[in-house]
Amino acid sequence: MSVARVTEIISDSKKSFEDAVVKGVKRANKTLDNVKSAWVKDQQAVIEDGEVVGFRVVMKITFILK
Repeated sequence: MSVARVTEIISDSKKSFEDAVVKGVKRANKTLDNVKSAWVKDQQAVIEDGEVVGFRVVMKITFILK
């Protein structure tokens, strides 16, 4: 039997939403073992002076407990 846990993280990127997801998952893997999935809960474009300067995602990361 496996038991999973879900934690929420926020990640950002200056390039794209996809890059923000990749960065967030890579970072989560440094701290969490057995990461199995990432659900993008929310996306935000960061705006400064009327221009898009960044991309932010809120993700729920699922990992299996040992």
